[in-house]
Amino acid sequence: MKVVIVGGVAGGATAAARIRRLDEHAEIVVFERSGYISYANCGLPYYIGDVIRDPEDLTLQTPESFLSRFRIQMKVHHEVTAIHPDRKTVSVKNLETGKEFQESYDKLLLSPGAKPVWPNWPGMDNDRLFTLRSVEDAFRIKKFINENGPKSAVMVGGGFIGLEMAENLWELGMDVTIVQQPRQLMTAFDGDMASFIHAEMRKHGVKLALGYSVEGFEENNGGIDVLLKDNKPIHTDMVILAIGVSPETTLAGDAGLALGIKGSILVNDRMETSVPDIYAVGDAVQVKHYVTGENALIALAGPANKQGRIAADNICGGDSHYLGSQGSSIIKIFGMTAATTGINETNARKSGLDVDTVILSPMSRAGYYPGGKLMTLKVVFEKGTYRLLGAQILGYEGVDKRIDVLATAIRAGLKATQLKDLDLTYAPPYSSAKDPVNMAGFMIDNIAKGTLKQWHLEDAAKLPRDGSVTLLDTRTVGEYSSGHIEGFKNIPVDELRERLDEVEKGKPVYVICQSGLRSYIASRILEGNGYEAYNFSGGFRFYDAVMNDRALIETAYSCGMDK
Repeated sequence: MKVVIVGGVAGGATAAARIRRLDEHAEIVVFERSGYISYANCGLPYYIGDVIRDPEDLTLQTPESFLSRFRIQMKVHHEVTAIHPDRKTVSVKNLETGKEFQESYDKLLLSPGAKPVWPNWPGMDNDRLFTLRSVEDAFRIKKFINENGPKSAVMVGGGFIGLEMAENLWELGMDVTIVQQPRQLMTAFDGDMASFIHAEMRKHGVKLALGYSVEGFEENNGGIDVLLKDNKPIHTDMVILAIGVSPETTLAGDAGLALGIKGSILVNDRMETSVPDIYAVGDAVQVKHYVTGENALIALAGPANKQGRIAADNICGGDSHYLGSQGSSIIKIFGMTAATTGINETNARKSGLDVDTVILSPMSRAGYYPGGKLMTLKVVFEKGTYRLLGAQILGYEGVDKRIDVLATAIRAGLKATQLKDLDLTYAPPYSSAKDPVNMAGFMIDNIAKGTLKQWHLEDAAKLPRDGSVTLLDTRTVGEYSSGHIEGFKNIPVDELRERLDEVEKGKPVYVICQSGLRSYIASRILEGNGYEAYNFSGGFRFYDAVMNDRALIETAYSCGMDK
């Protein structure tokens, strides 16, 4: 059996190694357009920022190491220019010599990846404008920085690459601005949770221009102007464009393979395309979202590796199936960690799901053990069924552990109420006896049993101030005086039983505290005394962070730049 693989990195290189492990005698040839067959794509921003200093550390495997260990021909600087399914051949061009030739195959695997979105804006040929997708891109950016010593940079786009590059350029001493049309960074997170990401970026001096539309670039005064719609340009020394990627599927389309959303390659759960003996994996393929069942494009290294393994199994006569992607991802943002899995509340509602959420602010360690850090955790679940849909966590310690537990719970089909039953490790330096994941489960179980009734951030502005409901803040007098929501009366929770005569009977009571715990206790006191009480999800800390962020974004609109 002869297997030709188009493209290396996560999907193609993984498949090549797996095929060899399953079939010692298969002839395997990999064609890679770039000069690198298997490299740490996610490490590129950290190479530019000098966190990774040796460029060889980015290379996971070389053509020589693949040949030595696996007897696989890895041909870099070779571009496959056409697929001929009827003849079971591909046309290949050696980019170093210009020579073109035909290569036959019994099985063909496509792993072409995705390419950076490159808009048709004026000034796109400016030599101070970069994208980051390959090792060669990283070398070009690093060379420009070393030779020109730029003092400022603009990131166009606020996703993974945008934030990682912003941090690493800031670490090199540059003045950094992120510009993008959406009014939040990291759209995998809900806007309320993204407020904490914004705060971390601002804390380190990164400027945020959210809700701004870029219209092009102009060379100006030894630098480059980023042209903004209805706003003055931003002058900078360099620009990195990171507004997303699109599937690299020209080859597949020209060969007559069926295409899916946004021109992606259509595959079944065996990673087979519409043409016999042709498989496809990675960022170029359409997948099913594991939670919603909807068609999706999810460009992450983990799914690409798994798909490569599954395609290899099936090429070698097995019967492996890809069950879908759930978008589990994590990112370092200066000192903060932000992680998500499944779907967020915004996308759940767009999918037509009837959802609810819990938001809590637990400590990463036992409260009595020094060094614990606060985290913010949001769990999304379906009303009625309590199906676990997704989670987002932001914090400084222990975020990765909790998001992986939640990702596993989603994959295992656990209900959100069952999070309370998980038997998780505990020692004071690592967690509390009731882990944050358990705490989320306790809250959702209370909702299911009617013990907890909630109100949410979007309800705050709609609550009547005409006396028809009671608005109650149960924090201390000092906390209340430092900031509170207009119209809320302050009765500290520890005084509530003695001051119940100040809370009028027969009216719903909307309760808030700093994190949601004291207000929950207050709600139970009120319910036990014949009141109807609703607890604010997230607490005043959460409310204040989101509202302050929204105000700063509005200020950016009015003054021209968010400080």
